[in-house]
Amino acid sequence: MTREQKNGMLRSIATDCRFTSGYTGKTAISPRVMEAMATVPREEFVPHQLRQLAYENSPLPIGEGQTISQPFIVALMTDLLCPDKDDVMLEIGAGSGYQAAVLSRLIRKLYTIEVVPALAERADRLLKRLGCDNVEIRQGDGYQGWPEHAPYDGIIVTAAAEHVPPPLKEQLKPGGRLVIPVGRPHGAQDLLLVTRERDGSFSSRSILPVAFVPFTRTGEDKP
Repeated sequence: MTREQKNGMLRSIATDCRFTSGYTGKTAISPRVMEAMATVPREEFVPHQLRQLAYENSPLPIGEGQTISQPFIVALMTDLLCPDKDDVMLEIGAGSGYQAAVLSRLIRKLYTIEVVPALAERADRLLKRLGCDNVEIRQGDGYQGWPEHAPYDGIIVTAAAEHVPPPLKEQLKPGGRLVIPVGRPHGAQDLLLVTRERDGSFSSRSILPVAFVPFTRTGEDKP
């Protein structure tokens, strides 16, 4: 991939950020996040036949009925987490591993869960090959989170749930942030930012209308 293709992606992210500022309140993505977007080789996370499209500002299929998110959405969701170099975070929906690779450059440790076995195995191999040594991936149902490593400074969910899973909220530290698309499959969805306040209460605000693949459960322990 050429430097110009990658720079084109970064320009598109900046343009989309300005265009959606009326929704998000953001006119720019933080420089740290933009640097992470610039350094992760997105072409490694898409199917070989789609590599020429890797730096287009659009989602792409990755197999198993799943997609790699639009770069602007990856940048926005990452920025909403306000990542710090000492943070420990949780991701639900590893997919290709791209979002995890971006976060790995910004925080101390990321735990990520992927429900589709083939994707979990593929993402694990790729993240290891790319040197993302601060990422630990597990195959399974993400609804219950990963309580063994909680509480988290931030939690990111990369598939649309019909509601915010209560276990994820409870695994946030006071001051922690949860970014999640909420809505029905193929219907209206909103990207939500849920914050756990210092007193343990929660606040939530809608950021942007979005379109994500559905949150998938294994069938075990469904509420």
